[in-house]
Amino acid sequence: MQKITPFLWFDGKAEEAANFYASIFNDAKVVSVTRYGDAGPGPKGTAMSVVFQIEGQEFYALNGGPQFTFSPAISFFVSCETQQEVDALWDKLSAGGQKQRCGWLKDKYGVSWQVIPTALGRLLHDKDPAKSQRVMQAMMRMDKIEIAGLQQAYEQA
Repeated sequence: MQKITPFLWFDGKAEEAANFYASIFNDAKVVSVTRYGDAGPGPKGTAMSVVFQIEGQEFYALNGGPQFTFSPAISFFVSCETQQEVDALWDKLSAGGQKQRCGWLKDKYGVSWQVIPTALGRLLHDKDPAKSQRVMQAMMRMDKIEIAGLQQAYEQA
């Protein structure tokens, strides 16, 4: 059992969101759905809570109502090995949401994600500060992170 589980508060869309996330990631699934009964407080048969997994990480989603909304102060950082993976996740997660700078996006439920190629960390942590600074400047101009653009900035003389 995992010690810490992200807990997401939705306004009636927990099951829809869990199914959406499970459809995007290769290693993802909805584990369980708990539904309201006669006692409520939600309509009988609707999802009260949903447990789902992405890449072995468990998440708990609750239909808690409109009292709370998501904030970019907390986001999910997704490490991607290839540009193809970045492109696919960026396009799917941002559909109906909002694309933002530096690999950040908000999905259609308001949840913030960072879709980041592992190459970015490697290039930013180069011992040559001029190279890492050029990579940082290139990244700051991007919405979706493009590995080729980072590499080009890195290799400039």
